Amino acid sequence: MVVLAVTWKAHPGKEDEMSRVLSLLQAEARKEPGCVQFVPSRSREDRSRFFIYEEYRDDAALEAHRNTAHFKQYARGDLMRLGERLEGNLYDPI
Repeated sequence: MVVLAVTWKAHPGKEDEMSRVLSLLQAEARKEPGCVQFVPSRSREDRSRFFIYEEYRDDAALEAHRNTAHFKQYARGDLMRLGERLEGNLYDPI
């Protein structure tokens, strides 16, 4: 199992659109056979800040996710236009 934790910050005025794109990405990622969880969340204190908790069966499943058409469209395309990726960290569950 591999865990990926990602934080995004939406550009001013793009918060709702980022939320929409993350929902689309979530729907597609959850269809992937190696995706265990994909949970985007929005900060209560700063509505422009988003956190994504992802779990994949293994490193190969994460790599497969990164090579999907929906990842390229939403994560590498739309999200990059709507905001800034602040942090992305890989974890091993204990």
